[in-house]
Amino acid sequence: MNEADVSEEAAVLAFLADPHSYPGQPEHVEAIETHMSRVFLAGDRVYKLKKPIRLSFLDYRRLDSRRQSCERELQLNRRLAPGVYLEILPLVRRGDGGFALGGEEKPIEWVLVMRRLSTERLLHEAIRKGEIVPPDIEAICDTLGPFYAEAAPIHCPESEFRESWRTLIELVEQSLTEPQFALPGDEVRKVTQSLSSFVEREWHLIASRLSGGRIVDGHGDLRPEHIHLGPPVRVIDRLEFDDRLRRTDPFDELSFLGLECGMLGAQWIGERLIDGVSIWLNDRPPGELLRFYRCYRAALRARLTIEHLRDPAPRTPERWPRLARAYLRVAAQHALQS
Repeated sequence: MNEADVSEEAAVLAFLADPHSYPGQPEHVEAIETHMSRVFLAGDRVYKLKKPIRLSFLDYRRLDSRRQSCERELQLNRRLAPGVYLEILPLVRRGDGGFALGGEEKPIEWVLVMRRLSTERLLHEAIRKGEIVPPDIEAICDTLGPFYAEAAPIHCPESEFRESWRTLIELVEQSLTEPQFALPGDEVRKVTQSLSSFVEREWHLIASRLSGGRIVDGHGDLRPEHIHLGPPVRVIDRLEFDDRLRRTDPFDELSFLGLECGMLGAQWIGERLIDGVSIWLNDRPPGELLRFYRCYRAALRARLTIEHLRDPAPRTPERWPRLARAYLRVAAQHALQS
């Protein structure tokens, strides 16, 4: 990014941080930065724009690619979060040199507009406050169950699907065995050997999910912070930047959600999610496969967590090894004997 682009980006961010830039002129604007986006909370609306960055799995350097990503996010999320994802607005430069949201001038950026949801009713906040109750989980199942039942099955060659699993496990192993991360070698070997052995020896359990139409176009990032308890329940932030990352067994995603709830101290939620959605789908994978999913998801979270240390200036660097070890312990608990 050249000096002029940096200057314009700074001006855009200053504009979006100003309450006077929005309809109704809210009293305060809260700015939040994520790995791929910048989010501005203004009154009862959320304004989100993609960073002009290139990562190993996406390239948002072109304005058109950021527009397409906003459009895809709007389209994908309306099913599970009705009334939340509202529209996409161009951010334009006016004739007087200032900026505006919306207008006929040539867009210099695109902004996704969403309805703001109360943070108190997000699942992770309810767990932390000790306010989560079984009917809340039943309501989540009654939202996710029909979604998975209606989701399009994924059709791909079994060999391709098997190779994708091998690749995912190899990536986990490469990260967790990095000497610089100094993770406990015995636990890492137990986990990675268990995952690799399962794919080689028990592949038929995974293959039957594919051949039976049980691998679907799912959510892709089903975490507690993406579930609003409502009522009604809404599930936000369905993954939009890579369709392949939504290719999943619903019970794999549910294992991930259950894992994250357990890490917050609500271990009881995971089994209730499996039970509740099983009724909707008239389907339940064998216990060995569920255990494999839990082991893999915990190992993946350990990998993604420790990878923060690769950043040039990681935030809270002391946090990531501690959290990665916690996920690794959970993965080891679910590891099957080779």
